[in-house]
Parts: sequence; C-alpha cells; structure tokens
Amino acid sequence: AAADPASVLPGSFGRGSWCNEHDTIHGRLDIIEEKVIKTVENLESEIKSLLNIISETTSNIPTAPGTPLIDILDGKY
Repeated sequence: AAADPASVLPGSFGRGSWCNEHDTIHGRLDIIEEKVIKTVENLESEIKSLLNIISETTSNIPTAPGTPLIDILDGKY
C-alpha cells in the first residue's frame, strides 16, 4: 500500500489540518463574496436613485425657446 504523501513529508501538517485550513479559506472567501455582492447591489441602487434625481431635475428645468439642449452624459463635456 502506498503511503499518504501528506503524512510522509517532513514538517507537513497532515491531511486533517490542511483540509481544515482549506475549508476556513473557502469560508472566508464565501463571506467576502457575499459582501461584494451586497455592495454591488447597494451601489446599483444608489446609482439608479441618482439617475432618477438627475432625470427629474433636468426635466423640470425650464428652457428658453431656441436654447440648444446639451446632453452632459454624451462624453463631449
């Protein structure tokens, strides 16, 4: 029977310790992933709110007849 390489290597932590560390790292990554997803959802919500405010504000600004309309989001300004 072949020996388990993890138990043969000098200074190795053994299979159980490595698996626990691996599981711990994956647990931490899962927490980070959840936080990133929540942050992105929060930012999307904030951006939608800001765009709605901008849209409402610009639609209520009276323009003088003959005044050219400027699109500030077209990248030229």
